[in-house]
Amino acid sequence: MADAIALFASARRKGNTGALIDRIAALAGLEVVDLAALSIAPYDYGHGHRGDDFEPLFLRVLEHRHLVFASPVYCYAVAPPMKAFFDRITDFLDLEELRDQARRLRGKTGWVVCTSIYDEPPHSFVRAFADNFAYFGMRFGGLAHVNCESGYDTAAGETEARRFAGLLAAPSGGAPR
Repeated sequence: MADAIALFASARRKGNTGALIDRIAALAGLEVVDLAALSIAPYDYGHGHRGDDFEPLFLRVLEHRHLVFASPVYCYAVAPPMKAFFDRITDFLDLEELRDQARRLRGKTGWVVCTSIYDEPPHSFVRAFADNFAYFGMRFGGLAHVNCESGYDTAAGETEARRFAGLLAAPSGGAPR
């Protein structure tokens, strides 16, 4: 799927969530951007971090119709680089010269890929994405999740990766899980 990009955040690039998003990427033809490998400063009310990697990345992200967000569940929340990415979208809402670009999020589809120690991802984790997507005028396309309480289960990961890649490729663009 050439019209999709995956944004990945984790303390371990080669960990459980990395394995899942890499398999999905291989099946769906996605580019995976490792947010932890970039310099993305936290949100600043004075917008003093405009020279970091966020603005060029966000403009590149806006070129895609489907945005896949991949993060392990850390204490019911996303990994810190993913939180910084979402917070920095505010730059595009606050600054008049960037506001028209932020409006390009409207109509896009957001997807979630995660791993946790639970059979299902925590509602609060998924809700945070769903609420942000709704705020930005985006559609929630669906999610992929693998329970990794006992480590990454390659068979479960393969099954979930294939299911999710199929959703991404579907003409309707998926449906919530």
